[in-house]
Amino acid sequence: MAAPESAKGYVLVIDDNVARGDDLAGLLRDAGYHVDMLYDPVGAGYELSTDPDLDVVLCEMHLEGVSWEDARVALRDVDIQVPSIMLSDTADTELMMMALRLGASDYFVRPLEDRAALFKSIDRCVRVRQMRRELERSRRRLEVTNTELRGTVKVLEQDQQAGRLVQMRMLPSTPLVIDDYVFTHTVIPSLYLSGDFTDYFTVGEHYVVFFIADVSGHGSSSAFCTVLLKNLFARKRSDFIRRSDPTVISPIEMLKRANMELLETGVGKFATMCVGLLDVRANTLLYSVAGHLPQPVLVSGEGAKYLRGEGSAVGIMADAQYEEHRIELPESFMLALFSDGILEILPPDNLIEKEKYFLEVFERSSDTPEEIIPRLGLDKVETAPDDIAALFISKRGDGERG
Repeated sequence: MAAPESAKGYVLVIDDNVARGDDLAGLLRDAGYHVDMLYDPVGAGYELSTDPDLDVVLCEMHLEGVSWEDARVALRDVDIQVPSIMLSDTADTELMMMALRLGASDYFVRPLEDRAALFKSIDRCVRVRQMRRELERSRRRLEVTNTELRGTVKVLEQDQQAGRLVQMRMLPSTPLVIDDYVFTHTVIPSLYLSGDFTDYFTVGEHYVVFFIADVSGHGSSSAFCTVLLKNLFARKRSDFIRRSDPTVISPIEMLKRANMELLETGVGKFATMCVGLLDVRANTLLYSVAGHLPQPVLVSGEGAKYLRGEGSAVGIMADAQYEEHRIELPESFMLALFSDGILEILPPDNLIEKEKYFLEVFERSSDTPEEIIPRLGLDKVETAPDDIAALFISKRGDGERG
């Protein structure tokens, strides 16, 4: 039974002396409390633990047929959260200690000369009960929220796993062999989806266009931007085939297009990129760098060196400027492009030392990706602190052909 909203609290009085119990109930009702009476605590079996509206119990210590020693044992197995105040006609220390051992909040001796103290004690118990009730409601709400959240997280994980599968299928075939050139790649996402991406494809009879991109941030929004870049290069390749549009074979023009498309999305994402055009007939490379680190590494019989290039990341400012560089490639070489996630797993502490260490790995190794990957520790990376993408382009010289 719920107490009226105007009541100061819902009180249960337990007393097998009807007259004495009614006197106390009348006193409490006059003070503004809603009161229920229990005259036969042994036979009635009032379920204190199942009454959610009850605020406090006022119980007589001298009850016929009630053994408080037995009650104390029985109460150990019952979770009763309702505060209780015990009353007695005698100031008996043993009874008082028994009441406290039973978990009583307070103890009063009749006659009740200080009624204000009793009401203050009842009000304190009401506040405790209300706080416990609110905590229980909060716990239940939290359980419901957690259940809903677990369901949402499960759906998100399934979406992320599906997105990762789609993104992995967007990557080019590896290895791709074109005459003496071999293209291979690897992508290690820090989450399900990656903001790092690479692609390569033939254009015309003797060109191969390739790029590596590192989109800012992680997760779905960054992965969607890699889809946008993939789509951009696919469209311009189609334009070259259908309309002889030369944009796709100009790294600097592709960076300009990527810059504008990222800006037009309005999602606040930017990407560092390196775009290249390999002429397999002339064995030359035309490339452009857009704020990408580490810069491409060219490994040949003369050692390992960075291919330098200047330019801001795409998607930051509309008037960004980029440079194109053309180089004659060695007869035998390996070109390695990485996203900056590789720098996170290198031993040195600062960027300058990391870039130096990175180049030394290539100088100590053969010009094959199979030897570079374990030297960089990529074969042991299970969960990367940042997305890592790698693209390798290798060419065998005449003396190395099988």
